[in-house]
Amino acid sequence: MSSVSLDALTDQIRVRTAEVQARIEAACARSGRSPDTVTLIAVTKTFPVEVVQAAVAAGLRDFGENRVQELVAKSDVLPGEVLAGAIRWHLIGSLQRNKARDAAARADLFHALDSMRLAEALDKRAAQEERVLPCLVQVNVSGEDTKSGVEPDAVHAFVDDLAAFAHLRVLGLMTLAAPAASPEEVDTLVRPQFRHLRRLAESYGGANPHATTTMLSMGMSGDYEVAIEEGATHVRLGTALFGARG
Repeated sequence: MSSVSLDALTDQIRVRTAEVQARIEAACARSGRSPDTVTLIAVTKTFPVEVVQAAVAAGLRDFGENRVQELVAKSDVLPGEVLAGAIRWHLIGSLQRNKARDAAARADLFHALDSMRLAEALDKRAAQEERVLPCLVQVNVSGEDTKSGVEPDAVHAFVDDLAAFAHLRVLGLMTLAAPAASPEEVDTLVRPQFRHLRRLAESYGGANPHATTTMLSMGMSGDYEVAIEEGATHVRLGTALFGARG
C-alpha cells in the first residue's frame, strides 16, 4: 500500500464501495428492504491505518477488526464513537478474557460474545469504563468444530442468562457461515445457515429485558448478497473493498 498515494487509494476504495453499495441495493430490492437497514462494515484486519484513513476519506464509517491489538492501535489514530470519534469500530473476532479490558474500552460493538465467562469479564471491564458495551451473540450455525459460537439450541437460554450483566446489552446475533466452494453452494449450503440465524433471532421472546435480537451480523465478501436477502443488518467486507490481503 505504501507505493500508492492516499488520494489514489481513496479513489480505489470509493469505486469499490460504490460497486458494493449497488449490490447491497439490488439485494435489498430483491428482498423488499430499504438499503438503509444494512450497515456495511469495512474489515481492515492486517491493513495499515493508512488504509482506514483512505476509507474514511472515501465515505466509510464502520470498521471491523478481528484482533483487539489492531483495534487499539488503529483507534489510537482514528477513535471510534466510544472515544468521541466520528467512526465506529466493530470487534468481530474471538476474544480472550485477558483482553476484555481493551475490548470494553475501545469497541463500539462487540460481535463475538460466546460464553458466560467472557460475558463476566467484559461486564467487569465495562463497569470500570463506566459504560454499557453493546454486544452480539455469536452462534455456530454451521456446526463446524473450528468455529466459535453458542450452539443454536442454546441461544435463547444464553441470551436470557446475560440479563445478569448490567454493563452488557445484547442487540442481536452474529455468525460465520461455512465456506462455499461455488455460487451454487452459497445458495444451497450458506443460505440455510443465514436463514437459521434469522429465525433464531425472530423467535427470541425470552426473559432478558435488556436484550433485543434485531441486529444480524452475517455475510462477508463472498456471500453478503445472500445474507442480506436472508435478513442481515450488518455485513462484514474486506476483500471486496480493499482487494486481497498480502
